[in-house]
Amino acid sequence: MTGGIIAFQGTFGAYSDLACRQARPGWTTLPCETFAEAIAAVHEGGADAAMLACENSLAGRVPDIHALLPQSDLFIIGEHFLRIEHCLMGIPGATLHDAKRVHTHPVAMAQIRGLIKETGLKPVVEFDTAGAAELVRGWGRKEDVAVASSLAADLNGLVILRRNVEDATHNTTRFYIAARTPPDLPARMPECMTTVLFRVSNQPGALYKVLGGFATNGINMTRLESYMLDGSFAATQFLLDVEGHPHDPALAAALRELSFFAEQVDLLGVYRASPFRRRTTDQANRDHDAADTARTGTPVMK
Repeated sequence: MTGGIIAFQGTFGAYSDLACRQARPGWTTLPCETFAEAIAAVHEGGADAAMLACENSLAGRVPDIHALLPQSDLFIIGEHFLRIEHCLMGIPGATLHDAKRVHTHPVAMAQIRGLIKETGLKPVVEFDTAGAAELVRGWGRKEDVAVASSLAADLNGLVILRRNVEDATHNTTRFYIAARTPPDLPARMPECMTTVLFRVSNQPGALYKVLGGFATNGINMTRLESYMLDGSFAATQFLLDVEGHPHDPALAAALRELSFFAEQVDLLGVYRASPFRRRTTDQANRDHDAADTARTGTPVMK
């Protein structure tokens, strides 16, 4: 599909907006105040897809998605990884020497402690990174700067005073892309991901039994999240991401075993794995080889 509409939680210039533009070039991005509104926009036909942040390498999981997505009747049709690159920005003509206060979202503020210590800027928490950029533009004061995405700077006519001001270089957010209908994928497809929702009773060994099939069939689990249902302590629901397609013999066997021991199993999505996964794996392998070479003095032969 070309020229569709993709919804996201946040305002124009938010990192989710940037993720939409990267994953769906040429699509119209639709800002929504909450994740629930972004999901509703797709469910009701106001958008063709939604970009939903599900986990971050520093902050961990995004709790709202675990509660909202299973109830939405939407399917996960893809994933996208966005490297979070914080930019320090101000109004045209401003310099870092002029700045006195830095405005951004509390999570972003916690990720720029080094910048704050170095510059002595007074941290001022705002509701959103892109919203902070809008405020700085509106005030028109050289003393106030924001930390947000480069897209937020472009959309608000701000100048970037310094790029990559985040403390951690591995700060990455993963998104689910959700739609009303599942993608038309081949029955057997390499580099595929499957997302499953299942429920178990709170009894000794319950989780061990339902997950045993993945280990015995050599299936790699990339994510396992748990959360309680409706405030009850009697059962726990899990969201599971695994590598492979449900029609692959090994994953099919693992899912059969999961269904036998779990109280309820729902397939939330089958979709192509992001190329980011392979790049990350390749880089990890190179780092491992370099470490072995440094330790032994002998290059690793491939």
